[in-house]
Amino acid sequence: MTTDYQLVLAGGVVHDIPTDVVAALETDHALIEIWQGLTPLARNEWICWIEDAKKSQTRTKRTDLLAVQLLAGKRRPCCWPGCKHR
Repeated sequence: MTTDYQLVLAGGVVHDIPTDVVAALETDHALIEIWQGLTPLARNEWICWIEDAKKSQTRTKRTDLLAVQLLAGKRRPCCWPGCKHR
């Protein structure tokens, strides 16, 4: 699998897609398809939710949860008030 997905994977309305999110998504082709099928606002919410973590451990946990939750059919991060940047 090539690692040049950052040029292909779409970001959000306000947020560009960070490299750790790209790395998490490129572990499974199904994740890439799900991600690309999200609205720009939904992608923005995921990115902001991950970037909003104050600790690196929390960011890593959220990045891991992104893959699990997308594969489970979630379209937005659960139990989060939403991106404060939009």
